[in-house]
Amino acid sequence: MQVNIRNFCIIAHIDHGKSTLADRLLEVTDTVEQRELKEQTLDQMDLERERGITIKLQPVKINYNYQGVKYDLNLIDTPGHVDFAYEVSRSLAAVDGAILLIDATQGIQAQTLANLYMALNQDLVIIPVINKIDLPNAQIEQTKKAIYDLLGGSEDILLVSGKTGQGVDKLLEAIVEKVPAPKGEPEKPSRALIFDSNYDTYKGVVAYVRVVDGEFKQGQEIYVAGTKTQAEVLELGIFKPKLTKKQTLKTGQIGYIATGLKDVKNCRVGDTLMSLNQKEKTRPLKGYREVKPMVFASFYPKDADQYNLLRDALDRLSLNDASFVFKPESSKALGRGFRGGFLGLLHLEIIQERLKREFNLDLVFTVPTVKYKLKLRANKLPSHLSEKKTDEKGLITIHSPQELPNPAVIEKIFEPYVELEIICLSDYLGNIMEYMSKKRSIYIKTDYLDANRIVLVYELPLQEVITNLHDALKTVTKGYASINYKFTDFRAYDLVRLDFLIAGEAKEELARIVPREKARRIGKAVLEKLKEHLPRQNFAVALQAGIGGKVIARENISALKKDVLAKLYGGDRTRKDKLLKKQKKGKKRMKDFGRVEIPSSAYMKIMKD
Repeated sequence: MQVNIRNFCIIAHIDHGKSTLADRLLEVTDTVEQRELKEQTLDQMDLERERGITIKLQPVKINYNYQGVKYDLNLIDTPGHVDFAYEVSRSLAAVDGAILLIDATQGIQAQTLANLYMALNQDLVIIPVINKIDLPNAQIEQTKKAIYDLLGGSEDILLVSGKTGQGVDKLLEAIVEKVPAPKGEPEKPSRALIFDSNYDTYKGVVAYVRVVDGEFKQGQEIYVAGTKTQAEVLELGIFKPKLTKKQTLKTGQIGYIATGLKDVKNCRVGDTLMSLNQKEKTRPLKGYREVKPMVFASFYPKDADQYNLLRDALDRLSLNDASFVFKPESSKALGRGFRGGFLGLLHLEIIQERLKREFNLDLVFTVPTVKYKLKLRANKLPSHLSEKKTDEKGLITIHSPQELPNPAVIEKIFEPYVELEIICLSDYLGNIMEYMSKKRSIYIKTDYLDANRIVLVYELPLQEVITNLHDALKTVTKGYASINYKFTDFRAYDLVRLDFLIAGEAKEELARIVPREKARRIGKAVLEKLKEHLPRQNFAVALQAGIGGKVIARENISALKKDVLAKLYGGDRTRKDKLLKKQKKGKKRMKDFGRVEIPSSAYMKIMKD
């Protein structure tokens, strides 16, 4: 019955215990058999288990008996990292309530605030919960006060331990009592919101849906409103958390629908599924705002024959990850490839790992960058930018250093700025302000969450954020800082293209756009990383950084020394001299013609500098 359904999600900062609490909910309600329970039960990807973080939202149906009445509790477990905020926003649109989970040892963090504001914008019922109360350093009363101040009321705050299960029964009761039953009209034409999806070789596109009105049945002919595509319900069902077949999905339920569609572009996240024979009477649902990538990088197959495999892999990933976008591009040095848009560096790392693991692709990635806007001098449009459209201010957008034209035709370069919030203990205020002074940042204000915790607000270029800012802030605050940021505008700055040469060969994948005054320091830092991570060759390798034709930094990797005299035992000195002379000529020849490949393992290390 619709009145006995509760749709909710868990939102929190990273590492505040969402997945562990979800495990306890599954255990207490016997949703998953004891022998199948494991840590992070709802995290399906190996990467999630290895890193201890949730990357993909994951729904599950929990059966719960409360005061003699059976309830269907549909839980969506969400990520906590700032790069996956779009996953959270999609989950919030599919539910009616949210558990706001806060770690008793860390208190309110940046993503706690960001996720709470998203939930309030969706008019969701908020259930505040303090987790990890079993830990000896739990600060329960202090965390309670911070939550009261944040929510501006005297809501009941539940105390739980996801690890021991303490307080989980009270939480289940609160979900039934406080989260409203889903709205919707069972008698209306069928409508369902697609909040996630994946691809199955046999079932085609499998859409994860919330049924808003009517019902869906196996064999029913359906229509995808946004792409105007017809399909048939090959299979449908619920998450337990494995896909479990049912005959129908009714109003208010969360489940999956296998469409049989083979083209992933025909069934996108945020679209509306409806009954084909009633499509004229049915209005599409609101859907989601289009996500805007913040970070860009290109990737090319090392083997040109894998280009089509790479394209198919990217299609599959973009279906399962609506925040990932890509388009084809080509490079003189690297051949045909794709430029991808990502929400952050972690998002880029995850996509890179998934391409390697799930599709067995060996790729070359370029250094991540942000998008820039160019104001060109009159009538100076370069041929390679001729297809670019100007915006209302007459500016051209580029996404990579390779697109940057000759400086002579550029009047101004504009870069994206963000507003950055840093939450930390007040003890580290001086450390943070000292570090941020080196990041081209503009101080805005300081707010106090409580007597010990502050929120520092800065404006700074997005490029400064994606180059190791989070890790550096963790270092200067001994692990206590957390961050959240949002785009504000584009601002002009004196930027240049910094190129890198290895053994005299320009490496397009390493080029980057940097502030002119920082070019020498950045170039030297990257060359030192290259020297550390590149394997030594049989010849000396020169590493250079330059702007235009001018070299501004240099490092050298010495040659491997092979003992060519090892096979000689005594004999005339001239024999030894002959071998040494031959070796010297060979090294010179290799230096003139040898090429140096950058191992893929070295790329992410270089990217983070």
